[in-house]
Amino acid sequence: MDTVSTTASAVHLVDGSLYVFRAWHSMPDQFHDADGHPVNAVHGFTRFLCELLEKSRAEHVAVAFDASLTSSFRNAIYPAYKANRELPPPDLERQFVLCRAITEALGITVLIDHSYEADDLIGSALWSLRGHGLDSVIVSADKDFGQLLGERDEQWDFARNLRWGPAGVHEKLGVHPHQVADYLALCGDAVDNIPGVPGIGAKTAAALLAHFGSLDVLLERVDEVAFLRIRGAAACAARLREHAELALLCRRLTRIALDAPIAPTADALRRQAGNGQLDAVCEQLRFGPLTRSRLRALTGA
Repeated sequence: MDTVSTTASAVHLVDGSLYVFRAWHSMPDQFHDADGHPVNAVHGFTRFLCELLEKSRAEHVAVAFDASLTSSFRNAIYPAYKANRELPPPDLERQFVLCRAITEALGITVLIDHSYEADDLIGSALWSLRGHGLDSVIVSADKDFGQLLGERDEQWDFARNLRWGPAGVHEKLGVHPHQVADYLALCGDAVDNIPGVPGIGAKTAAALLAHFGSLDVLLERVDEVAFLRIRGAAACAARLREHAELALLCRRLTRIALDAPIAPTADALRRQAGNGQLDAVCEQLRFGPLTRSRLRALTGA
C-alpha cells in the first residue's frame, strides 16, 4: 500500500457518521447520560476523536455528518437510493446530536447538510482546499472516497491504521481515482442500493475501464466489447447496450458532488479553543475524570 507523507499542516476531513455507527455497534450498551438515555455511541465516538486529534495533531479539522438519509439530491434522482437501509432508531438519532455537540465543544468544524451527504461535504471541502494548494487527509474506510484522491491527498482507515494515496486506490479496486465513480456505476454498490449494470461484476468493470478509460468512451465504443478477451464478452456488450441509460444514472449516484455549500478557506476549518460548552456536555454525558481531562487537554484548557 502506498503512503503519502502528511503532517499536522494537512487538513483532516473526517467521515463522522461512519465512526458513530462503528461505535454504536461495537461499544457495550452500559453507558447512560444524566437523563438515563444510552450514550454508548457517544463514548466510542469521543474516544475515536480524542485518539485522532492526539495522533494527527492536526491544526485544521472538519467532521462531516449525514443528515440526508432520505432527503439527499440522490433520492430525487433515484428514489430507491439507500432504500435498503433502516432509519436510525431514536436512541441513535439522539446520540448523533450529542456527537456533534462533542465535536463542536472541541473547537472542530461540523459539516452537515440536508441535501448533501457527508461524502459530498468532504469532497467539496477537499476540492476547495486543493484550489488553495492545501493537502487533505480523508479519515474513513469508505471506498467511495478513492475518487477524490489527488497526488498530495491521502485516505486514512483509522481503525486499521492504514493509509494510502492514489496508487492505493488502484491496488484496492483495479481502477484509478478518476475512474472510481464509473467503476461503481458499472458494478453497482449494494451498500447504497445502487444496482449497476446487471451481470457486470467488479473484475469485469475494472477490465472494461482499463481498456476504454471511462464509462462515456465505453458506451460510445460498445460494439468493440464483444471482441475483448474477457469472459462472456458478447453477453457483456449486450448488457451494456440494454442498460446504458441505467449506467449513466448510476454514475450520477456514485459521483461525489464537489459543489456542496461549505466554507471556501482553510481558516474556517482551523481548530478553535472550543465553544465553552465542554464542561456542560461532559456533565450531561457523565464522562469520567480521565475522559474529561483528556478533552480539556485537547482544547487547551
